[in-house]
Amino acid sequence: MRVLVSGAGGQTGQACFRQMLARPEDFAPLGLVRSEESKEALVSSGVPAECVVVADITDAAAVLAAASGCQAVVVCTSAKPAPTGETNQETGRPVFGFPLGEPEIVDWLGQKAQIDAAAAQGPDTHVVICSSMGGTDPAHMLNALGRRTETDGTTSGGDILLWKRKAERYAIDSKLPYTIVHPGGLLNEAGGVRELVVGVDDVVEGTDNRSVPREDVAAVLVAALLEPGYRFRSFDLVSKPEGDGAATADFAALVKSLGDRNCDYSLGRVAETAK
Repeated sequence: MRVLVSGAGGQTGQACFRQMLARPEDFAPLGLVRSEESKEALVSSGVPAECVVVADITDAAAVLAAASGCQAVVVCTSAKPAPTGETNQETGRPVFGFPLGEPEIVDWLGQKAQIDAAAAQGPDTHVVICSSMGGTDPAHMLNALGRRTETDGTTSGGDILLWKRKAERYAIDSKLPYTIVHPGGLLNEAGGVRELVVGVDDVVEGTDNRSVPREDVAAVLVAALLEPGYRFRSFDLVSKPEGDGAATADFAALVKSLGDRNCDYSLGRVAETAK
């Protein structure tokens, strides 16, 4: 299966890309990165140069060219908040911005370009999106990152979960086969050693933990391409603490545990109605 994996220079995207590279009998992945420096880092680590392409995800023509001939597109791009060096005078907390691209640009327009590129490959092209929990709550703290209040009282910037949710709805409305995964807090810890738990609408039963290793998220993204039960599904993903339960190995059973539940997109809001 030829698969375009965006965000392949990042952490979760790179984990997904490398897991596919390790399974040449199943996948011929192409990692999409945003800079030549990111490509060089991957190539220096042993990734074949022909398996990496440099493109700006907001350049629809470049993304379309990268996706040519692919049977699936895995979207692992996301705007990344960073401290601006300023302090909020009211709260005393650091002010965050998005120096590499606002959520509207990265999480909406960039994802839209990738979904459109997938659609151009044919109606059976599978779109897999790595998103985030919290989308049912417009007041979630992540939405406040990078948000600015203008002199007339209106706001601009930020709203990362609302822009992600807009892209998710766009993928669903495209009628392409889709899998949308909402991980909890991402951990840089070993994968394959925890029991994974799924739920919908920011409610996950069976554990109070709301985090999950990136390697496990990547494993679910990969499984979504192979297990038919993941098609046309949108769900949340966390893990139990290490040592609590048995490590998940049956990914078909994992998604089957959802029954017929899918995330309800009538909950929460998308970015246009958030101001």
